Amino acid sequence: MTTYVISIPGTFLRDVPEDARTALVRHLRPADPQHTSLGQSEDLDILTVNDNGTFSIHLEVDADDSRSAEAHAKEVAASALRKAGLTEKDAPLGPTAVTGIDT
Repeated sequence: MTTYVISIPGTFLRDVPEDARTALVRHLRPADPQHTSLGQSEDLDILTVNDNGTFSIHLEVDADDSRSAEAHAKEVAASALRKAGLTEKDAPLGPTAVTGIDT
């Protein structure tokens, strides 16, 4: 298994209250890249939100290959968004990207 840091862009298409953002981060926390040497050296936050509603989620996942890592990360992100009360229409996700690999 290899540890990957995956970045997933998205856009909040409606105003997201602070409590929903807090819930989102709480649900993402188990995959926080800050717990890895990659995440610490890159100073990655698990969730970055811009003024225009765009956001980036950075997750650490273990997988056999990058394709599996990206798919798993997207599932984790989508699940966390749902648990925070946000639908796919509220916060669509963009294409994933591998931003770090630690073998």
